[in-house]
Amino acid sequence: MAPRRSTLAPVLWIPAGLALALLLLPLVALIVRAPWAQLPALLSEPTVARALGLSLVTALCATLICLVLGVPLALVLARSAAWPAVPRRLLRALVTVPLVLPPVVGGVALLLLLGRRGLIGQFLPFGIPFTSAAVVIAQVFVSMPFLVIAVEGALRASDRRFEVAAATLGASRAHVFWRVTLPLVAPGIASGALLCFTRSLGEFGATITFAGSFPGTTQTLPISTYLLLQTDPNAAIALSLVLMVVSVVVLVSLRDRWVPGVVS
Repeated sequence: MAPRRSTLAPVLWIPAGLALALLLLPLVALIVRAPWAQLPALLSEPTVARALGLSLVTALCATLICLVLGVPLALVLARSAAWPAVPRRLLRALVTVPLVLPPVVGGVALLLLLGRRGLIGQFLPFGIPFTSAAVVIAQVFVSMPFLVIAVEGALRASDRRFEVAAATLGASRAHVFWRVTLPLVAPGIASGALLCFTRSLGEFGATITFAGSFPGTTQTLPISTYLLLQTDPNAAIALSLVLMVVSVVVLVSLRDRWVPGVVS
């Protein structure tokens, strides 16, 4: 069989190559300029180690919260085909707003909601802003849409005949959800959780606005990177490299699962 010829016009390769260079060259520069010999020492410094540990713990907590809350929300969205068009579209738009909202605006919104004079915060007996809990909340706010979109796509692509068959055989709704629906969409949940974790790990704007930058409490890896860039560029490059490696590993592990309709 003769090889299939490309249908792309040759002229498209020029802007495509420029776009690829624009995306890759900054990462290449980061790799080339990284202080590889000093990397172990830089990453073991107390400030860096605290920021790394805090980021990993808060990102993991945010991912777990997103799983508990986001999977049911994705199920509601996936099963909303019978709803009127306006509320269905409005709900989906509200869920995806954090994807396009500037993170700083998200931090301001969280302050107005949960701050000491916020709509809800004024009634709380304890303060949430500028604590580790605020870091987790900010991460959940910006990362949950990634999980919801991934799980909703998996639910829409799944074969509902298995759920119908289980219900016909007498299984309860809860049993169908735990034993049929979740296993069917497990790859989508795993992909969404990985994207959620990576987004939480790299969150900066909403976190620094809502939680501040207190070492060991709210100073996460991205915030520490930004601050170190002014005092210790090599340490900032080392932290940037860590964040880049985590992101690349996650995206490579996902392959094409996060792109609907693409076969890996």
